[in-house]
Amino acid sequence: MATRYAKPTDLEEALRLLDEARWTMLAGGTDFYPTLGSAPLRGNVLDINGLAVLKGISETESHIIIGARTTWTEVLRHPLPPAFDALKLAAREVGSIQIQNSGTVAGNLCNASPAADGVPPLLILEAEVEIRSVKKTRVLPLKDFILGNRKTALGPGEMVTAVRIPRQAATGASGFVKLGARRYLVISIAMAAARVTAAQGQIAEAAVSVGSCSAVAQRLAGLEDGLKGHPVQACAGIVAAYGFPELSPIDDVRGTASYRLQAAREIVARALLQAMGSSAEGGLAA
Repeated sequence: MATRYAKPTDLEEALRLLDEARWTMLAGGTDFYPTLGSAPLRGNVLDINGLAVLKGISETESHIIIGARTTWTEVLRHPLPPAFDALKLAAREVGSIQIQNSGTVAGNLCNASPAADGVPPLLILEAEVEIRSVKKTRVLPLKDFILGNRKTALGPGEMVTAVRIPRQAATGASGFVKLGARRYLVISIAMAAARVTAAQGQIAEAAVSVGSCSAVAQRLAGLEDGLKGHPVQACAGIVAAYGFPELSPIDDVRGTASYRLQAAREIVARALLQAMGSSAEGGLAA
């Protein structure tokens, strides 16, 4: 069968096309083209870059909504609460500036790499993934959307149309730390995101997640519970004593499982301190 290419300008048209046949989605293209390598293009390509409705960041009474075509550069430039500082810090770590200008937040999630920079910051924001097809719209928590390495919950005829952040999770301040073999243009060995709400020197709420140390980035629920109600100064000791049972790191060319676990402990502590410092300073500038 001959390869088809389509670039619809109407979302309903795009959904109809998805319902008719199998397509490979093209948005920023930062993963699409490298995946091809030297192989010829096979299969149908649905270019969603004509869908203006999927672009940008908007707000409702209940959610902050990041459209599926929103780039990392747009995230960096948009005024967002300090709870989004971790996401902005991650945006600065996504490849080069050219990649940040093209790559999309939703594409980073759909690629479902264990080392996807955007996943840990979105997990601590209780992110939801909006999924549409001709038949229905459904919303999944991000933790239920990414199922494994390169595996998502997208079904036939479905596409991600937005990432939604509940307003009740957009509180406090956050931090993000990525460890790699060099400073830029690197796949992470480990990364951590933390969001903290503190009151009168005590941690009222904490959300912590770690990426590149499991097939899917993980929230550290046990650590979060252990931090609540404790003085900010006790944070480092609590992290040092925590066993990190949620993680299942592997040995690969970037690092051993043992090293990843040690690294996770250190960068979680740094992300928490970063978040608490950002909270005192009022967050990052847009």
